[in-house]
Amino acid sequence: MTKLNFEAELNERQIHAVKTIEGPVLIIAGAGSGKTRVITYRIAHMLETGIPQSAILALTFTNKAAREMESRVKDLTKKKLQNLTVSTFHAFGVRILREEIETLGYRKNFSIYDETDRLQLIKESLREVRISPEGVDLYALGQLFSNIKIGRFRWEDLAGTNDPLARGGFEPVYREYQHGLKLFNALDFDDLLVLPIKIFESSPEILEKYCRRYRYIMVDEFQDTSFTQYRLMKLLADRNVCVVGDDDQSIYSWRGANYENILNFERDFPGTLEIKLEQNYRSTTTILEAANGVIAHNANRKEKNLWSGNGGGKPIELFHPQNENEEGEFIASRIRELLFREKLTYDDFGVLIRTNSLTRSIEEAFLSENIPYRVSGGTSFFQRKEIKDVLSYLRVIANPDDDVNLLRIINTPRRGIGKALITAVTDLARKNQSSLWDAMGRLRHIPAPLFQDQGTDTFDPLRKVSAQAAYGGVIDKGRAEIDGFMTLIESFKAEILGGTSQKGWRLSQKVRRLVETIDYWSYLITEYRKNDKIARWKFLNIESLINSIETWEADEDNPEPSLYSYLNRISLITRNDEDGIGETGGQGKVNLMTIHASKGLEFPVVFIAGAEEGIIPHERSLEEEGGNIEEERRLFYVAITRARDKLFISSCLKRRRLQNTVDCVPSPFLAEIPPHLIAYREEEKLVEDPEEAEKYFALLKSKFI
Repeated sequence: MTKLNFEAELNERQIHAVKTIEGPVLIIAGAGSGKTRVITYRIAHMLETGIPQSAILALTFTNKAAREMESRVKDLTKKKLQNLTVSTFHAFGVRILREEIETLGYRKNFSIYDETDRLQLIKESLREVRISPEGVDLYALGQLFSNIKIGRFRWEDLAGTNDPLARGGFEPVYREYQHGLKLFNALDFDDLLVLPIKIFESSPEILEKYCRRYRYIMVDEFQDTSFTQYRLMKLLADRNVCVVGDDDQSIYSWRGANYENILNFERDFPGTLEIKLEQNYRSTTTILEAANGVIAHNANRKEKNLWSGNGGGKPIELFHPQNENEEGEFIASRIRELLFREKLTYDDFGVLIRTNSLTRSIEEAFLSENIPYRVSGGTSFFQRKEIKDVLSYLRVIANPDDDVNLLRIINTPRRGIGKALITAVTDLARKNQSSLWDAMGRLRHIPAPLFQDQGTDTFDPLRKVSAQAAYGGVIDKGRAEIDGFMTLIESFKAEILGGTSQKGWRLSQKVRRLVETIDYWSYLITEYRKNDKIARWKFLNIESLINSIETWEADEDNPEPSLYSYLNRISLITRNDEDGIGETGGQGKVNLMTIHASKGLEFPVVFIAGAEEGIIPHERSLEEEGGNIEEERRLFYVAITRARDKLFISSCLKRRRLQNTVDCVPSPFLAEIPPHLIAYREEEKLVEDPEEAEKYFALLKSKFI
């Protein structure tokens, strides 16, 4: 094993954290403070001092983090690590259960149910206790069962609440669900943590065996541990336990994370040594001072003050665009500017948003500027089902022979064109080597006998008979539905392309009338009758699409606001370009993501979009009992600390909601950034340098070649 050179790679506090391997240790690792490096060096140091691999247990939250940790330790030690346990909490739980689950009456060949299996068992459990699954929100009921199982709630505590599920008499269903799991020798995801705890608490000799085996325990991202994960760790840990985390980056309470576990650790492990890692290796002093200024307003936190040796850095630029479209244009133009001025690549940019509802205007701007991007932590606006449905209607109106898009909408919303009828139409199209639209036209107008290939010598009479036998009745019954669908497309084709609608109507108005005509809202209500919030959110996305068409066709620089022009434009944004090369010149893609998805990442340049009250802090978080303003502030802190060199923040003066434009108020978190760190951008700067102007001209020219 290569001898570790701590002094060359680590600072003084990091070395202290690495070399302190006896007793309980709490490492408060600020953003960008080299946390992963400390963890891997600590494991390598333990191995260097002679501690066996099998005695070390390192727990983290994702398989990716576990693989990275193990890979780094291998690189440091130059050793094979067959006996070192680096694992997620749930994978570690599976390891225990494979050895010990028979003590609970299960067999070792148990199954682990995924979400689909789990919901199916809940549905069967409802039937067993004579409750119809219709009208029951299975997902919400599954969440309730999960909270009961992990001990967040008890049935008796829920009896007096306003939660209809808690008051709905579902305790017998839960008991039946648990009985079903045992009967089928199956576990759900919560069992992977709950059952090892049950084994350890009911069998002291088994717990003692694992405590002797794992004498050195480390937990990464400790602020994200749930109450159940903490219990499991506490049962196993004796004295040599080290947890690493940052309460300022605890942003997952909605999935059970409890940042107070840091306080619990100090209480449960007397004599804990606390080591703070405050030197940030990522960001400039300006960015860190801004982050410190914001997070200092949280009362329930460990005091720390991040500092950097990277120099002062450029001021944070705050921009107040008139609306979300101007915001998207601002972000796109700044990316173009920095791409050339500072020789950056597209993947050097991170654009962070609080919710996925903010992506549309930014994606539109990237499309306009031909900027490649990827969406993380959610779905691209133009890839959402409801948006693809509306766009498919428009594509079929523009080109009825587009089989792919026709199949998407032929029965959306449902209009009685089922699988058997679609199969018959497809067979006829294949036989005649025609489009589905052409085949439907034949069935619409040509009477029986069906599948007659008029005047064609190659027609196979045997195929005719079999086809008639298989599909004749289906097509006769479905001819009216086919006619209705084709009439709908033809009428809107005439209206949108032929200009037969009310004089003066724009494309956006025609699209809105299309959505109303097919009654997409009722379709959403039917599809999501158990959760009308999802239906409203999806319909809001459609309204956002129509608003974007309205903005596009009103643009003075848009000489031809036609359906064909719009669809050609949208096709660019939905192209399959996963490798990030081609027209990007190997420069990757801009990273457009939610703040939650950005945790653990860093970018030279970061944009925080939508820094407005009601977005961040999000209005839903403030409506929760007791509010959750501190977690929202931690989220903003995480966003700020993703930036290495340059940070832009935009806060719109107005924003479109449904068909209305509302006034916006800047996020209160902006006022918590020290004013001397902020530069306000009010208008675009002219490019005065001739050489730089020539580069911009060349860029513009390339867009039209």
